[in-house]
Amino acid sequence: MLITTTETVAGRQITETLGLVRGSTVRAKHVGSDIVASLRNLVGGEVREYAQLLAGAREQAHDRMVAEARALGTDAIVGARFETSQIAERASEVLAYGTAVRLG
Repeated sequence: MLITTTETVAGRQITETLGLVRGSTVRAKHVGSDIVASLRNLVGGEVREYAQLLAGAREQAHDRMVAEARALGTDAIVGARFETSQIAERASEVLAYGTAVRLG
């Protein structure tokens, strides 16, 4: 399935708009990782524990969006975006969304 951040697909015509598709997940930080990340924050550099957590959350949200689109029989998702928001002090939601379309 083609997924693009643009509103069109180069060289292809959108023949039908099927609607919004989305996928989300909520992830909480692990206490052990949180302690290591706090220590790493003191000396600077990438906080790998959080980077890995968010990478996994983005992948899961993306996969859920694609699954929803496949259920509609779509050819592509246009206008794809990711958003994140804090749900609680130690938990965040990652949301992937876009518009499911059929191409000619």
